[in-house]
Amino acid sequence: MNKFDYMERHGFEQVIYFHDKTTGLKGITVIHDTTLGPALGGTRLWNYACEDDAVLDCLRLARGMTFKNAAAGLNLGGGKTVLIGDASTVKSEAYFRALGRYVQSLNGRYITAEDVNTTTKDMDYILMETDYVVGLEDKSGNPSPITALGAFHGIRASLKHRFNDDDISKYTFAVQGVGETGSALIGYLKEANAKKIYFSEINPKNIKKMQELHPDCEMVTPDAIYSLEVDVFVPCALGAVMNEKTIPELKCAIVAGTANNVLEDEERDGLLLKDRGILYAPDFVINAGGVINVYHELHGYNRERVIKDVRKIYDRLLEIFKIAEKENVHNQKAALVYATNRMKTIAAIRSNYIIR
Repeated sequence: MNKFDYMERHGFEQVIYFHDKTTGLKGITVIHDTTLGPALGGTRLWNYACEDDAVLDCLRLARGMTFKNAAAGLNLGGGKTVLIGDASTVKSEAYFRALGRYVQSLNGRYITAEDVNTTTKDMDYILMETDYVVGLEDKSGNPSPITALGAFHGIRASLKHRFNDDDISKYTFAVQGVGETGSALIGYLKEANAKKIYFSEINPKNIKKMQELHPDCEMVTPDAIYSLEVDVFVPCALGAVMNEKTIPELKCAIVAGTANNVLEDEERDGLLLKDRGILYAPDFVINAGGVINVYHELHGYNRERVIKDVRKIYDRLLEIFKIAEKENVHNQKAALVYATNRMKTIAAIRSNYIIR
């Protein structure tokens, strides 16, 4: 891929490659935009097939974090780190301390946190070498339950907009992926007496856990999850699951979940969903609970304030749905308008020089 061309087209500031010969650590950090503040985004560890796959994933995720943080009302820019390797073999104290040193070398332009295949324990190792890490065990802890809570409120907002009634007990759900976040979200849906929940999963451990916790939830194959006749399709696995192949299979009224980069192509797939009359809750808005959670570590963590801020996802989505209708655009574009407007406004009020 032509990396500089991609950076120019999408407004990236910086792409950093790093390698530690002692531990074998190799990865990429991308800083997309720091208009609102330092870039914040998690560290993802994945056994990518090739370097270009890793770079593209990091670029897409970092850009998504810019808009997620802006739309969530946070004074943060967007960034991301991806590490290339097998999580079952490469992880160690030294490995993550080496990463911490590279994070520290960016001098606060980038703040990291946990993501796929990294944990709060790994963040504690990173903390030994840098001040620029959040999502720590003795502070905000595991963000998955808070991410799920934000998505729960986002689903309620989507139901309100689509059916003018956000009573979860009246609706059916198809949850794709029941890892930590997906299973936590199912827990919230169950507490609200969801009418029926289907799920799909490829990890046998997660399947067993779900069957033990919620035996009345019905498992279906990964391929069958798209075509279920449900009210809400809930993507909680990896990205790009909404595309030219899967969207025509949908028999739902709403797509709303916790996964990042749900649309394989933002413009094409956003329009496909709109044309089919399927309400899409933009991923970087509905799944912002986790980043809201870790953001509060930077200013003194208080769980009650976090929960209060996460509930705002409900009203934020309703506002974005109104923008989409007013501008006659798909919801992903409306969310980008919402986030970009905030970035432009904050940048403008900082145009005068003031010593702080």
